Amino acid sequence: MQEAFVNLYDTIMNFIASIGIYGPLLGSLLIVLESMIPILPLFVFITLNTLAFGKILGFLISWVCTVLGCTISYFLVRKLGFNFVQKHVKDSSIIKKFLNYFKNLSISQIVVILAIPFTPAFMMNIAAGLANLSFKKYLVCLLISKIFLVFFWSEVGTGLVESFKHPQNLIIVVIMVLAAYILSLIIKKVFKLD
Repeated sequence: MQEAFVNLYDTIMNFIASIGIYGPLLGSLLIVLESMIPILPLFVFITLNTLAFGKILGFLISWVCTVLGCTISYFLVRKLGFNFVQKHVKDSSIIKKFLNYFKNLSISQIVVILAIPFTPAFMMNIAAGLANLSFKKYLVCLLISKIFLVFFWSEVGTGLVESFKHPQNLIIVVIMVLAAYILSLIIKKVFKLD
């Protein structure tokens, strides 16, 4: 079994080495797209960037591109969806109440929500855009929160890949993911996000 993991690890590393200069471009594009297409696995792209370019450059590429993707998504929703929502759901008190609640969250509250690894960034971008949250406030929240998110996924991802060679590292990865998941449940309950 361990031999199969080592072969998979070698395959991943060979692929990363084979794409050369296109690696940063591909990694950047995929992370930007992930902020707009929620089915794409962000942790995989962050892991690949970290493995391909090292902890510092891989982190910087992932962080900048995650913030960029969320910013693009925010502006798309704000420009395309805000007027639609204002026209078609103006009678919905639940949606108005939620958007008003979201708009009045403090920077620290939004940062905490965005920093949780299991918070769907796509939904947060939609909520921020529809709530007409100021761009400056949202950008500050993104810049701070994505540091923690990218660091978490780079550690978990590289730990998972390293566990192919050293299976005992898998325990640390499982503990980190469980802790983040439990924390996300607590924060959802505290902020009544269900």
